[in-house]
Amino acid sequence: MSHAHPFDASIPVLTEVLDGVPAAAPAPAPAAPEPQPAEWEALQRQLSERILQQLQSRVDFVLEQRIRDSMEEVLSHALRGLTDEIRGGLHDTLSRIVTRAVAQELTHLQALKK
Repeated sequence: MSHAHPFDASIPVLTEVLDGVPAAAPAPAPAAPEPQPAEWEALQRQLSERILQQLQSRVDFVLEQRIRDSMEEVLSHALRGLTDEIRGGLHDTLSRIVTRAVAQELTHLQALKK
């Protein structure tokens, strides 16, 4: 391992360098030129367009969500009604088929007995 060299007094430290330099006042910010009426109109148009786009995207989201919720309820109700109607029709059809099949079988059995 090498031995650390002792502090070299010939090299100035930061506080010595700063003590000799007068503090500089911060440079004033350059004054922004006053926008012209055409620039104000362009800025207003840009801001209006940006705000409209943000609002439109939010309106689209809310509208889509509400329509989806409404349609889900309407479709669910319609599906229940349609299912009940199909179930009733199927029950009636099966009942008629079974009644006719039983009647045909009884007729067939009676014909065999004769």
